[in-house]
Amino acid sequence: MSAELTQSGAEILLRALKDQGVEVIFGYPGGAVLPIYDALFKQNAIRHVLVRQEGGAVHAAEGYARSTGKVGVVLVTSGPGATNAVTGLVDALMDSIPIICLTGQVPTHLIGNDAFQEADTTGITRPATKHNYLVKRGEDLARIVHEAFYVARSGRPGPVVIDLPKDIVINPAPYAEPTFSHPSYRPRTEPDLGQIAKAVALMKQAKRPMIYAGGGVINSGPQASETLTKLARLTGFPITNTLMGLGCYPASDPQFLGMLGMHGTYEANLAMHGCDMLLAVGARFDDRVTGRLNAFSQDSRKIHIDIDGSSINKNVPVEVPIIADAGKALDALLAAWEASDAPVDKPALATWWRQIDEWKAKDSLKFTQNMTRGSIIKPQYAIQRLFEITRARKQEVFITTEVGQHQMWAAQHFHFEKPNRWMTSGGLGTMGYGLPAAMGVQIAHPDALVIDIAGEASILMNIQEMGTLSQYRLPVKVFILNNQYMGMVRQWQELLHGSRYSETYSAALPDFVKLADAFHATGMRAQTVDELDDVINAMLDCPTAVIADIAVDQAENCFPMIPSGAAHNQMLLGPEHEASGVGVTDAGMALV
Repeated sequence: MSAELTQSGAEILLRALKDQGVEVIFGYPGGAVLPIYDALFKQNAIRHVLVRQEGGAVHAAEGYARSTGKVGVVLVTSGPGATNAVTGLVDALMDSIPIICLTGQVPTHLIGNDAFQEADTTGITRPATKHNYLVKRGEDLARIVHEAFYVARSGRPGPVVIDLPKDIVINPAPYAEPTFSHPSYRPRTEPDLGQIAKAVALMKQAKRPMIYAGGGVINSGPQASETLTKLARLTGFPITNTLMGLGCYPASDPQFLGMLGMHGTYEANLAMHGCDMLLAVGARFDDRVTGRLNAFSQDSRKIHIDIDGSSINKNVPVEVPIIADAGKALDALLAAWEASDAPVDKPALATWWRQIDEWKAKDSLKFTQNMTRGSIIKPQYAIQRLFEITRARKQEVFITTEVGQHQMWAAQHFHFEKPNRWMTSGGLGTMGYGLPAAMGVQIAHPDALVIDIAGEASILMNIQEMGTLSQYRLPVKVFILNNQYMGMVRQWQELLHGSRYSETYSAALPDFVKLADAFHATGMRAQTVDELDDVINAMLDCPTAVIADIAVDQAENCFPMIPSGAAHNQMLLGPEHEASGVGVTDAGMALV
């Protein structure tokens, strides 16, 4: 046998992963992937993290990828191992997270025979991934791995599945170096300079401009966020972020209007509604941002920068499409703006800012916390204190969330100055995301403070991953806002379904302090406002994983809120405000 064929497919697979810079794999073993696990046992270059369920493995890889900018890698077995991973794959697809998911498969001669733990993985995951592969020949294995990494990280990032029949990873295979030119998939990264010039011309003419930045800016790398900040400050334009874009622009900057959309700020949504020029960068105009499409930013001339050409004009027609990497397009915009001698309408911009300042004065995120000893904790206050206490410690902080009210409160009241510090499930809204995602973040950043802001319902979706935290001594902090309800569903039932709370109350919740102990972690609880700070400080000081159970007001709702199907100027505000429907004239003046 030639030297080229002395390694098994499993060993070739690991060699290819190593050459792609892989340092960690999140996985769960099973019969079809045992040859790969045997090869893992014989090497020390790649670390394996044993999760407790395959769905957790994909979310952990998402957290790792989102916080580092690298490709996350998952290894699961055939059949149920692969199908358990599907939710995470769709989550990564919708939120543009680069993942390689290696799935075991029955031997090639058994495919189609309904063999034990066989599933049509490539068929099942075709709509759940950016691309997928079934490896049928050992000589194709290494090339496919290298190609999969290229596909996952290039263009709009996303998940890629490689389905590996057992005989492929057992039998000898040759190795191919990671050098190739993909024949068909070549995403455009450089912007068309003619379109850049048109964009700058629109920007210079604007009287009521708005910048709308999303997760694509973060995916482009830290430099893109720096360029975005320079451009916004140079132009003097207001800027808002999507849920996935939080951190790509510093939250403390006075030009930042906060998050927009269904639970965005009053000023961000009304500025979006009333602007006459909209620059969208790395955002896809999803329904939670736009509200009712035929009322969305009707009077604006729109520029859309996106690396995914299929996102352009998909939901909202735009005047100047720019298909390019967000960072490179921002660099070109910045240079063209500086080179242009066209004047800016400074008096109109000043008038626009005066209007925005009036909207800001509404203080749409305002809440009232009774500070009397023994008072119940408002969930917004719990997030606010968590932010203030962690900020005072000057430690690198990464936040993940589950999905629900707590997620929106975290987006509103925990403020991010840098990209890659905020990991949440945006497009799919996957309950159970936050704990395993935090696990992946902590693996990537062992010395950082990693906190999963959770709800008591969502945390139970993947609570078994507490075992992974203990096994690997990962000091993740789980901060539960416990209102004993599926809070966001309950809120919709209250506001839209006559307060008929159908199946949203959790009548048999576990004792989370005892549950933490059962998982070899530390549990603590705050039930009143005077206990909150002590619990937060104790949680942050604890060297182990922590579950902090924070009892919060059961009746509190998340505001502002744009009801489904409503426009940006049809927001519901909290009890501190009267419900408001605000129209915006051509001059940008609010009419109540």
